[in-house]
Amino acid sequence: MTTAVKVTTVGNSVGIVLPKDMLTRLNIQKGDMLYVTETPEGVQLTPYNAEFDATMKVAHDVMRRYRDSLKKLAE
Repeated sequence: MTTAVKVTTVGNSVGIVLPKDMLTRLNIQKGDMLYVTETPEGVQLTPYNAEFDATMKVAHDVMRRYRDSLKKLAE
């Protein structure tokens, strides 16, 4: 699906306004963070943070690997 948005003035900056139906489909609300990624096809705008996801995978692995030690530290 392709949706055209217009770059407009927002205070002293510029921004785009996303249509309400798109915000609803993506479950995005005012104040949420969106991430812009440059891809070979162009620019991707998403609420998904790939860097945070990778960090959480590492954290999960560490917590699984050192589960017993972390349990003792929590006592």
